[in-house]
Amino acid sequence: MAEQDFYDILGVDRQAGQGDLKKAYRKLAMQYHPDRNQGDAGAEAKFKEISEAYDILSDDEKREAYDRFGHAAFQNGGGGAGFDGNFGSSFADVFDDLFGEFMGGGRQRRGGNNRGADLRYNMDITLEEAFAGKAAKITIPTTSACDDCGGTGAEAGSQPSTCATCQGHGKVRAQSGFFTVERTCPNCGGVGRVITNPCGNCGGAGRIEKDKTLSANIPSGVEDGTRIRLSGEGEAGVRGGPAGDLYIFLSLQAHEVFQRDGANIYCRVPIAMTTAALGGDIDVPTLDGGRVSVSLPEGTQTGRQFRLRGKGMPHMRGRGQGDMYVQTMVETPVNLSQEQRELLARFQASLGGGGTSPESEGFFKKAKELWNDITD
Repeated sequence: MAEQDFYDILGVDRQAGQGDLKKAYRKLAMQYHPDRNQGDAGAEAKFKEISEAYDILSDDEKREAYDRFGHAAFQNGGGGAGFDGNFGSSFADVFDDLFGEFMGGGRQRRGGNNRGADLRYNMDITLEEAFAGKAAKITIPTTSACDDCGGTGAEAGSQPSTCATCQGHGKVRAQSGFFTVERTCPNCGGVGRVITNPCGNCGGAGRIEKDKTLSANIPSGVEDGTRIRLSGEGEAGVRGGPAGDLYIFLSLQAHEVFQRDGANIYCRVPIAMTTAALGGDIDVPTLDGGRVSVSLPEGTQTGRQFRLRGKGMPHMRGRGQGDMYVQTMVETPVNLSQEQRELLARFQASLGGGGTSPESEGFFKKAKELWNDITD
């Protein structure tokens, strides 16, 4: 029985590019994977068939051999690239494309370089700095590419050699039934190359430990917990690999005067009893270092809020600013002299029941009615 054409198996034409091949394989592999079709021998056979086709056509050398000789290139030790039936690797590649990009990572490709680790830096800033923004300089302990060897790990004038264990792939495979288990090469650590003449400065690691000073711009309007990413400022990669990223996490310090809620600012202002009763103007500080005058009407009570438009925090991802809310707290006089006590007593006597304290008069009126209902 004639074997089916690999291009027909994947449903692509013979001029299909690698992107089209991967797209076709991804769709079919998701459909026929044994984990999604448990107990279905037909699906398992189909999955092996499409995996074999993709393994051949996704490799340029194997594809060229197949285009010239067909299936004969891989039968009886034929002169092709030597198909080895390792379907698991191809399927893993597809799923790495879908799920392997978290925090700049992803599975290391065969023969690829080792990416450096991401770093975290915690920075405390004041509310005023969050309001105005800040240009900060930070010093972090990290690893940087070795200057002597340029990050290769090899002594000047020499080059790393291909790892004999994995043949430069960075991975070694072990067959376990239907599936192929792939793990990092223990000889080269996944790099695919070994250092036969290591650099004397870094010992073959390609990087050295040292402190690094960086500039970071903190935009105005940042909130507590904001994360700022500095690309490529993390640890250097192993033997010339790409550097990781640096993440700056911001923490806002508590303020002694202002409280923040999103883009709005709240300020609790104590006022004298006489100012609350007679009314008047008070000066209130603002986050930009200035002050603003607030007019209090007669009879201002504790908890009353006055809104100052546009005096809050800048919107980090928009225009304009939030608002500032001034909340009054009427302060009761303390440490009175005898004369002051007598004056207050005469003042209290002069009030009588003239409705000067409507809230307290209303409360005790309701309380009296409640007591009467209980005793009746």
